[in-house]
Amino acid sequence: MDHPRPCGCKGRRTCLSCEAEFGIAPIDFYSTFQNNDSYVYCPRCSKIYPGWDWEKVLAEHSDTPQHGGVQGEDYPGVYIDLDFLTTTEEAELLQGLDELPWDVSQSGRRKQNFGPKTNFKKTRLRPAQFAGFPQLSEFVQRRFEQVPLLATFQTIEQCSLEYCPERGASIDPHIDDCWIWGERIVTVNLLSDSVLTMSPYRGEEGKTKYNLHFLEQYREHLLGELMDEEALAGYENRIVRIPMPRRSLLVLYGPPRYQWEHSVLREDIKERRVCLAYREFTPMYLQGGSEFGQSEEIFERAKQFWDHRTVKVES
Repeated sequence: MDHPRPCGCKGRRTCLSCEAEFGIAPIDFYSTFQNNDSYVYCPRCSKIYPGWDWEKVLAEHSDTPQHGGVQGEDYPGVYIDLDFLTTTEEAELLQGLDELPWDVSQSGRRKQNFGPKTNFKKTRLRPAQFAGFPQLSEFVQRRFEQVPLLATFQTIEQCSLEYCPERGASIDPHIDDCWIWGERIVTVNLLSDSVLTMSPYRGEEGKTKYNLHFLEQYREHLLGELMDEEALAGYENRIVRIPMPRRSLLVLYGPPRYQWEHSVLREDIKERRVCLAYREFTPMYLQGGSEFGQSEEIFERAKQFWDHRTVKVES
């Protein structure tokens, strides 16, 4: 099953459609994670507390005493703005996105991708057909400038991802590529609440995944200091659940970006959810970096915003 299926899945990725058609047994991350100690990140006090149900843990923030008097623990590298978009902005954004074509993707998702062509295995970058971003979402990027953590963020990819329960949509635990995508992983959540499930990453001996070895080329530029082995050992057999409420902004950086895998479990998709994922380049591809010659044209194209009602979009 290594070749793409009609539903868009390939390899170990599955959705409800191909599981039924080809008799594929999905990997049960939900049950596996249930065997670990689970914690929930509270965006109101930036601490983690024991529990699995993020709504319950957030509700406990307003209790007296807060969180039942439980002392929260630090989990650095997470920023959440619970009110990043208004209801009107969300509605207008969704209307515009749904006027653009959606492509099938793996694990029951659909996507819209605006960015350069990347080959993670061969570490090759090309502008290809990238012509900037749809004007309907320009205000989102402009608003990043009001977030101190994102003051220097330069968007070079915007990807819309749709998760629907009727397709069994999810995304397996992973770390975003570290050769080309920079430290800050930015997500704007639309339509429904969900949660990001974090699990500690332990690399396999002799194997390189996610192009993590490139991290050593720019580690000194990181915004968030990485955990040492002793600190990481304290999180062994732990799961951290990060809420992604409707209309919120989530930014991961530092340890959650490089030392934890993140996933969206099928069981956490209750209604249609759409998110906008934004990526920046690694320091090698920024101005002054060793590879800026390959990315300079892409940065110029990334300044463009086009009206989807007057421009034909290739799906």
